[in-house]
Amino acid sequence: MNSAAENSSGHFSEEFVLNNPYGLHARPASVFVQTAMEFQSDVQVCNLSNNMTADGKSVLSMLMLAAPVGTRIRITVDGQDASRAMDSLRNLVLRGFDDE
Repeated sequence: MNSAAENSSGHFSEEFVLNNPYGLHARPASVFVQTAMEFQSDVQVCNLSNNMTADGKSVLSMLMLAAPVGTRIRITVDGQDASRAMDSLRNLVLRGFDDE
């Protein structure tokens, strides 16, 4: 499941269901943050089941989301390279963070 919203200011927001085996544990959170840090845009991640929001560029903040497999999340990206950032983050989530 994913849905997208875009406007001219470089704002993108999409929703996903975590499908990797253990959800957002330390390794996928770290990989997500490493990917987000490649871009200048601000990245926020919201756990839609408990409405907690995390800084997508902080591993500790991401771990605080407590997001097991099956959790719906919303990724929001704002900034001049937001489109490229969202593309990279979307691909990462849809690949299950390459979590085996």
